[in-house]
Amino acid sequence: MAPVALPWSTTVRDPQLGTVTLRGLLSERGDTDTCVIVVHGLGGTTETHYCVQAARAADSAGFSCLRLALRGADRDGEDFYHAGMAADVAAAVASEPLRRYARVLVLGYSLGGHVVLRYALAPTDARVRAVAAICSPLDLDLGARHIDGLVSYIYRRHVLAGLNAVYAEVARRRAVPTPLARVLQARTIREWDSLTVVPRHGFESVENYYRTISVGPSLSRLELPALLLHNRADPMVPPSTYESHLRSAGPRVTLRWLSGGGHVGYPGALSLGEQAALGVEAQALSWLARQ
Repeated sequence: MAPVALPWSTTVRDPQLGTVTLRGLLSERGDTDTCVIVVHGLGGTTETHYCVQAARAADSAGFSCLRLALRGADRDGEDFYHAGMAADVAAAVASEPLRRYARVLVLGYSLGGHVVLRYALAPTDARVRAVAAICSPLDLDLGARHIDGLVSYIYRRHVLAGLNAVYAEVARRRAVPTPLARVLQARTIREWDSLTVVPRHGFESVENYYRTISVGPSLSRLELPALLLHNRADPMVPPSTYESHLRSAGPRVTLRWLSGGGHVGYPGALSLGEQAALGVEAQALSWLARQ
């Protein structure tokens, strides 16, 4: 079970919609000056199993933890996120409940890790010391091509179901760029993005969205230490979708290879060589805390 958490919220200013509310779950400890922000993956929520595991690991390490729901992920219907929504992370860092912390560490899973890396390109608060991305795509175009392939059908169907639930709630509250009935017909991530993210967030095309937001080509410009955790056997984000970018990553990037698991699920005995409890979350948090 996750540690006790209370509802958390703050607002972020959006150029089109004005004020958008962000929500999450905050587990606080009174004996720490460190808070870990955890960001879910595509179609995920603050209650997804890996977010719960991260909150548990943070508590065991003696840290507070905010499980952040990117805009719309909690099904509030105000808006929906995309892969470059670093403004949501910045708003969480700046929120009133987190102001008491002297140090903030940020951990993202899958697409959430991509969002975290986008934040690390232009961090907004000196209290944020480092970020970590677990099994995260670095090239959105190559990532979408892989997920949209036949081999990823079951995973893609699961992710699209989560995204459609987010979009449906937005459609209940306000006008949306594409009718819900048409969006529900999308069978690929690329098609879904072209119908939703592209018109809502002002991209010229889905190709423009993927090209301008992908963090891979910008890894050498990260302004924060970043831990990238990848698995050569990852069925959803295989090395072929990001390895070319790793060759030009800058000195702030630390790469560690995972084994014994799949996409974001790993055995409890996993070690990254950190002098800390075993498990991918505990090991990643130990690395973050050392930066």
